[in-house]
Amino acid sequence: MLLYERYKQEIVPKLLRERGYRNVLQVPRIEKVVINMGVGKHDDPKVLEGAVKNLTQIAGQKPVVTRAKKAISDFKIRKGDAIGCTVTLRGVRAYEFLHKLFRVVLPGIRDFKGVDPDSFDGRGNLALGIPDQMAFPEVSYDDVVRPQGMDVVIVTTAKTDEEAYHLLAALGCPFRKK
Repeated sequence: MLLYERYKQEIVPKLLRERGYRNVLQVPRIEKVVINMGVGKHDDPKVLEGAVKNLTQIAGQKPVVTRAKKAISDFKIRKGDAIGCTVTLRGVRAYEFLHKLFRVVLPGIRDFKGVDPDSFDGRGNLALGIPDQMAFPEVSYDDVVRPQGMDVVIVTTAKTDEEAYHLLAALGCPFRKK
């Protein structure tokens, strides 16, 4: 069963009972998942092309190349330089990415002890880092130009971190014990 279908059929009624919501629309849901790979300023354009290719394989849709908003002389970055790529997943794609992230990728990371519950931002959104794109099964070793990590931000409609914690725990997020 797809995670989105499981969310609608099992998790929403469970959260309605446990959390005391009066309406189905009050139950928090995943609004979007944003995946970001920053490569920095490189003389080799293949690094950015490789990051775009890897992120396309991971997310299932083409990412947008991010550019520097202002110049930073210490890092030798000029305004407008390509410094990374990002992709935003919504709807069923977001739930399916989370299913893969929670069930395959995170448990497969070496020395993974669980997602830190303190990683919430105070508004019900969770941010976490993946140390290497090789943790995803779609990426083969031959496709990697340079090993690099990525940031994953899970944006929910929850008003508090506690609501978001219960939603993500019900979806299968492997949280670390407090």
